[in-house]
Amino acid sequence: MKNISAFVFISLFLLVSCNSKPTKTEKEKPPVNAPVKKVAPKKEMADLATILSKKEVPILCYHNIKAFGAHDGEMTKTYTVTPTNFAQQMKALSDEGYHTILPNQLYEYLVHDAPLPTNPVMITFDDTRGEQYSIGAAEMKKYGFKGVFFVMTVSINRPNYLTKEQIKSLADSGNTIAAHTWDHHMVTKYAGDDWEIQLVKPKKKLEDIIGKPVTYFAYPFGLWNKEAIPEIKKSGYQMAFILSTKRDSIDPLYTIRRIIVAGQWSTPSVMKAIKSSFNK
Repeated sequence: MKNISAFVFISLFLLVSCNSKPTKTEKEKPPVNAPVKKVAPKKEMADLATILSKKEVPILCYHNIKAFGAHDGEMTKTYTVTPTNFAQQMKALSDEGYHTILPNQLYEYLVHDAPLPTNPVMITFDDTRGEQYSIGAAEMKKYGFKGVFFVMTVSINRPNYLTKEQIKSLADSGNTIAAHTWDHHMVTKYAGDDWEIQLVKPKKKLEDIIGKPVTYFAYPFGLWNKEAIPEIKKSGYQMAFILSTKRDSIDPLYTIRRIIVAGQWSTPSVMKAIKSSFNK
């Protein structure tokens, strides 16, 4: 009996001892926090009054850069700047502390109040002439200047006009390639398929060449009308450029003013025109 009691006592003791041992708990893992995706706040677009109140940036427009003779007509002289004069004008801009900007900077300045460099100026070229690459871009490069090249796509690869390779090179070196229609017909006369031919297809062709979006447009002869602007917007252009006439009070982003640098002007005349034409 004593043996049975001892056996029961030992069994109870062992049972209590086993149950009283602290159980080994699994180490708690820290909670895994999913990465928080930061969404950049959407920039608010400036209202019309704010855009119109902004000081205009001087924008120069060049066409031909070549020699012309005394017997050439006034129109030829107006649209042609000699290589010597072009070089002098670029040097003068640099000497006076001007800094070139591109359309994306102008857009951000007008719409989102982004800062611009001191003494901003934009240098643009119309009509796809070959010397704009061989002379214009080469001369600007000396001063770290960049330009905007408005290309009419019908001329690409023709003699004395820009090649696909030159257009791609200009884009790759930091210049802006923009559209100037297919064949330079006036926007004010478009109807039917003209919008597709003159606005949509040139944009696509240039994008295929440079591998970048093309979102800026220049009106042939600087001529525009209110009917054209919705079509230009619909075609995917962010801004459009006219010449020296008054910009539109309803669509100022699609009537950005430029001045033609006339071949008859001296370099001091060009510098004076910059200040007098863009003094608002």
